[in-house]
Amino acid sequence: MKKIEAIIKPFKLDDVRESLSDLGITGMTVTEVRGFGRQKGHTELYRGAEYSIDFLPKVKLEIVVPDDIVEQCIEAIVDTAQTGKIGDGKIFVYDVARVIRIRTGEENEEAI
Repeated sequence: MKKIEAIIKPFKLDDVRESLSDLGITGMTVTEVRGFGRQKGHTELYRGAEYSIDFLPKVKLEIVVPDDIVEQCIEAIVDTAQTGKIGDGKIFVYDVARVIRIRTGEENEEAI
């Protein structure tokens, strides 16, 4: 099993969720996060004053999937979240040693 973490632009979340749903992904965790990469933020003008926005709003999506659909999930996220502009995000893939569903005690693939 693998854990896929994707940090994407917030307005792409619904499209990515639908794309993953089409692959049979039934659950995910979504967190609103802020950060920057090569973008290094930007400046905005508000009531005549310039403000520096160092941390940009992003969404972190986390899913745990069986090994056999990892590449399909990554492709779906990239194809759906990509705008071609700076700040599209990143995907991280981790090994998952064990998963336990608290309610039933099911483990590993049965628990996801």
